[in-house]
Amino acid sequence: MKKNKNRAIRIISIFISRRFNLHLDKADEDDVILSITKGTEFVGANLWALIFAIFIASIGLNVNSTAVIIGAMLISPLMGPIMGIGLGLGTNNFELIKKGARNLLIATLISIATSALYFWITPLHDAQSELLARTTPSLWDVFIAFFGGLAGIVAGTRKEKSNVIPGVAIATALMPPLCTAGYGIASGNFYYFIGALYLYSINTVFIGISTFLIVRFLKFKVKHFENKMYEKKVSRYIITIITITILPSIYLAYRIVDKSIFENNARNFVSEQFQFKNTQVVNRNFNYSSKGNEIDLLLIGYELPERTIDSIRKKIPQYKLGNTKLVVRQGLNAKQEIDFSQIKASILEDVIRRDSTASNGYTINKAIAAPELREELRALYPDLLSYSINNTVVYRIAEDRQDTLTLVAVNFRRTVPGAEQARMRNWLQTRLNADSLRLIIE
Repeated sequence: MKKNKNRAIRIISIFISRRFNLHLDKADEDDVILSITKGTEFVGANLWALIFAIFIASIGLNVNSTAVIIGAMLISPLMGPIMGIGLGLGTNNFELIKKGARNLLIATLISIATSALYFWITPLHDAQSELLARTTPSLWDVFIAFFGGLAGIVAGTRKEKSNVIPGVAIATALMPPLCTAGYGIASGNFYYFIGALYLYSINTVFIGISTFLIVRFLKFKVKHFENKMYEKKVSRYIITIITITILPSIYLAYRIVDKSIFENNARNFVSEQFQFKNTQVVNRNFNYSSKGNEIDLLLIGYELPERTIDSIRKKIPQYKLGNTKLVVRQGLNAKQEIDFSQIKASILEDVIRRDSTASNGYTINKAIAAPELREELRALYPDLLSYSINNTVVYRIAEDRQDTLTLVAVNFRRTVPGAEQARMRNWLQTRLNADSLRLIIE
């Protein structure tokens, strides 16, 4: 019995090692190093390809075309110097590290300058959803960069080149954040610039780390020097670079993961604990901070007693939100921040549940299945207090017909000029893909 068990284990072990053996079909080590080293160069055709790709990606972001952005990422040669740095770290090749870092810096600066030039001269200045998506990194960006980098270096070490590397270029999306950073400079939006560079840095670091890990796993020859003192010096430099790169990236990844978990738990907490017949949550903000997280809620309707809110607060630890403060604003405390358009919409919804018609000619059919616009609107309009989106039916009594209309009501803390109102309406109509849209500003 024991003999059969050992034999089964041996067969499984042989099967796994054979199936997952990265040394099979591995290209000659010198050819791999030569290919990656060549890819770190940004002169001549490589540099022009980068500039053209930046223009294409900037246009794609400007007109909100995913297909155009994907095409630009396929052209982009930005993966080369990043993989060169990872290879240099894995083989103690300090010259390759310096070469890769120098060319990556040059490519980054040229990319930002090119995109800033485009966004400065283009007549289209509105930030579309594809651009806004590159202003804040998420947990998934970390995973995509890391696993994409692993796939890229594994493909780069094979004898037969496949379509993996172009796929990695699309997935890791190095080009769009640089274009967004250029847009931030051209539009004077520091938030966009910093957020896009943050995302680009995360992608770069994790692609480099994954390259380093695979190079070490495949046991590439480590470079040795005749001068042992110089070799020790180079080793110290490389260890320092690895430490400086990995430690902050681990911290950044932890923060992104922790923020994502907090926001998910906070959403579950609010949706499950604030279900009241005569009280509604009209606005919610989840504020993540190292000093302590906060859930900020704005309520309308029947004012909840303090004992009810205290009872809800005691349930916060059940949702793994131990270090979280709950702020509930209602009644007089919410007077200056209530979205009156949302209140109107809520009242209309209650009335129409009893009566399918309304005297003012509007019927709220159902809440539109709109994308989450909170972060985009917050970035575009810092003075925006709240917004609501509803699908309405307009009855044209004189014409004896009815039309479907998307009704968007927004509340600002300032007066909005007419030109800005028109831009906001056009952006919302494009973003929501609405045939007909009415914008109400209060």
